[in-house]
Amino acid sequence: MIKNMQSTTNNNDFSLAHREQKVDHYSGESLSFIQLVFRNFARNKVALVSVLVIILIALTAFLGPQLSHFNPNTPDPQNSNLTPGQNGHWFGTDNLGRDIFTRVAAGTGISLEVAFVAMIIDLIIGTTYGLISGYFGGKVDIIMQRVTEVLSTIPMIIIVTLLVLVMKPGLMSIITAMMLVGWINMSRIVRAQVLKIKNEEYILAAKTMGMPNSKIIFSEVLPNAMGQIVTTFMFSIPNAIFLEAFLAFIGLGVPAPLSSLGTMINDGYTQAIVFPHMVIFPVLFLALIMLGFNIIADAIRDAIEES
Repeated sequence: MIKNMQSTTNNNDFSLAHREQKVDHYSGESLSFIQLVFRNFARNKVALVSVLVIILIALTAFLGPQLSHFNPNTPDPQNSNLTPGQNGHWFGTDNLGRDIFTRVAAGTGISLEVAFVAMIIDLIIGTTYGLISGYFGGKVDIIMQRVTEVLSTIPMIIIVTLLVLVMKPGLMSIITAMMLVGWINMSRIVRAQVLKIKNEEYILAAKTMGMPNSKIIFSEVLPNAMGQIVTTFMFSIPNAIFLEAFLAFIGLGVPAPLSSLGTMINDGYTQAIVFPHMVIFPVLFLALIMLGFNIIADAIRDAIEES
């Protein structure tokens, strides 16, 4: 009976389960870490658009005032409160007749300049501070961390106000204020990375071989922490730009007749109901800058993690 049943079966009664064919994506090419990060970043179309937007804004900031025949700081009472497009003023004019386009361009340049100068200095200070604190540890780490804790408890507004009382209001006072506490977050992140890296086998091997601490820090520890450093730096740029705009908005920014995005927002928000164009354009530029840098920073972080 069983034999008869077995004889009646054939191969058509059964079928193998469908297996997905695995595609081998290995192309045989050898890519460095930087090349892998760049390739992963290039796959993010939104990030590429953000890079293009930031480049266009930067070009507008540094070339706009030179290409326009309107002076951003020269009043023209006869052409005050013009709407966008009138008499060749693309963004209109303010209550003093100054061209808003050239003022937005010049103000964006000042905001970018302040943010980048402050953050580059913070990058150097914060990275060096975090490397030393995390690598040597012990009493050195304890003392250095107590210093950062004390500085981080002082509000930025108080620091800026005191600096304005001591120094003349302007770019240097703002940059100095941002430098005093802006490096703290970077130092903490670098320190956390160093604490993880310094216990790796290749670091212990370098110490065993008698390699100097300075060489271990800059040739072994720093390159392996660079991914997190770059990501933190990119996230810090929009924060610094917003901080500069906020300080300018509350009256601690660049002195008149110079303009930054914050001072233009401060000047225009009181007349926003009657003349909305006075505040819309600086707010739009500030929003695009912050959004663009945040998207780029997110994309860089994802690209590093995927690599």
